[in-house]
Amino acid sequence: MKTLKLIMMLGLGAMVSACATTDTATRNARFDTVPPQVQQFETLPAQQFLASAPTNFSAAFNVQQINVLVPQSLKVSERNSYYPGGDIVWREDPIGNRHAQVKAIFDTGFAKGTDAMAGDAGLRLDVKVLRFHALTEKARYTTGGVHSIKFALWIRDAKSGQALGEVRIVDADLDALGGQQAINAEARGQTQKVRITDHLAEVIRQELSNAEGFTNPKLGMIQQLKKI
Repeated sequence: MKTLKLIMMLGLGAMVSACATTDTATRNARFDTVPPQVQQFETLPAQQFLASAPTNFSAAFNVQQINVLVPQSLKVSERNSYYPGGDIVWREDPIGNRHAQVKAIFDTGFAKGTDAMAGDAGLRLDVKVLRFHALTEKARYTTGGVHSIKFALWIRDAKSGQALGEVRIVDADLDALGGQQAINAEARGQTQKVRITDHLAEVIRQELSNAEGFTNPKLGMIQQLKKI
């Protein structure tokens, strides 16, 4: 209840300040060095936090800034096995900086998912990717599986930086097509990147619109194995 009251008070204050001045949206702002508000991500163990019950931000707020951090501490795997170890498994971009590639997917998906928010008061989203495990080539063209995605989300007032509620730990898994299904999907333009980007757009919409936030689907045994 105290958290809900704090959210309401901060929301009211943000809306009043938004009426007084006009800010330039920085939705696509990027940072080359980690800013102070994101430095804490590396020192906050996600398992210590519980997601707070969100209120409906979408009607009253608009997202002015999205900071996505993909920590260098996340291990990348390039092994072409059915289930390689590692925190980041991504193959649809050329071999290169996988951390930057994952960040770009989150940037695009979250920007798309928050674009329709047209309220007066501004929000800032601070996001720390905890896991991004898509399919290897071997799994993609045989069995399929699960895109295992997990991130931490801080919702803040864009002006003050004040957190509106506690950090949320979001599991956002997606069924991963395989074999002929994957080939047919690619022929329609539904690549892994397209499906995951659209999925992340829907995840952030639900996190900012539904009282219960995003509900992770139950995708069977492979999903459970990826949590180990």
